[in-house]
Amino acid sequence: MEHLISQFTSVILAFTYKQLIMMGVGAALMYLAIVKEFEPNLLLPMGFGTILVNIPFTSALDQMAGGKLTEGALTLLFHAGIHTELFPLLIFIAVGAMCDFTPLLSNPKVFLFGLTAQVGIFLTLGLALLLGFNLHEAASIGIIGAADGPTSIYVANRFAPHLLGPISVAAYTYMALVPLIQPPVIKLLTTRKERAMRMPYVQREVPRRLLIVFPIAVTLLAGIIAPASVALLGFLMFGNLLRVSGVTERLSQSAQNELANIVTILLGFTISATMTGDKFINLSTLMIIGMGLIAFVLDTAGGVFSAKLLNLFLPAHLKVNPMVGAAGISAFPMSARVIQRLGQEADPGNFLLMHAIGANVSGQIGSVLAGGILLALLG
Repeated sequence: MEHLISQFTSVILAFTYKQLIMMGVGAALMYLAIVKEFEPNLLLPMGFGTILVNIPFTSALDQMAGGKLTEGALTLLFHAGIHTELFPLLIFIAVGAMCDFTPLLSNPKVFLFGLTAQVGIFLTLGLALLLGFNLHEAASIGIIGAADGPTSIYVANRFAPHLLGPISVAAYTYMALVPLIQPPVIKLLTTRKERAMRMPYVQREVPRRLLIVFPIAVTLLAGIIAPASVALLGFLMFGNLLRVSGVTERLSQSAQNELANIVTILLGFTISATMTGDKFINLSTLMIIGMGLIAFVLDTAGGVFSAKLLNLFLPAHLKVNPMVGAAGISAFPMSARVIQRLGQEADPGNFLLMHAIGANVSGQIGSVLAGGILLALLG
């Protein structure tokens, strides 16, 4: 009994204010997941894991006792799944199996927005450099603008693993907050008349052969342009090939369900190993979270402006609602739903969802290409 009381006292006295703050952060993440239902599949494991790793002497992390190192459970998972980049890559297989590129192939011009809506990555990289971060840290911060959690984790783990915690939190939190972030930016940059612009949608038949060739061709082309992107984009496109091949339905369903669910649990839970008070509570964390928001805003603005620029060269009947450009970020399908809602606010009869989904799935490709370009240039 005395031993238990002594141990209890030791743990209580060992708490630091940083650990207590991080426990509050973990509780806030769980609140967003449970009450607000913002990205619950990731924020809930991440929030609970944050509490685990900030308990003094926690067995979830490596501990030294009596001169002997005891390996923690989350540390073991981190080395097995994040440090080796296994978990983000497996998630890409699942995401690829979930993606339907038919709206993109039916309206190829929206692929432009999947590229231009990544502008926030590179502008934020420049901002991070101005604020004193080194080039690799700045690239890791900028990739938050990919609006793609696995890509952010993959690049940050390569270039700045010591910043993985705040980068992951910023990436997934802002992805969940897209319905709050994008509308004010879009409304600031467009008029009600522009938001009410209708775009007739004609469902074009996309040949099965094209659906099969597309992931293979994209992988080969990206591999030639940026070989460092092959792992990222290749796993994404392999997942999509499982979907469209027509002969691996069982594997496609497993990727979309069992694989996605298991790896999502492990990914969110394992990231929390980096979210200890001594690593997380500092000025750079606040700067990273702030710049992550700026990256999302710049992505949205870049997509809107690129659509307006494209309209200068298109005949009247082919013009694009500028909001569709903002759907070029990788936050699928939240961004497409935002565009649909804003379009119907301006004109209840407006239906932009399929155009926005085409831009949104192109953002999946664009974000991975942007990550691959950073890896190729700085690797």
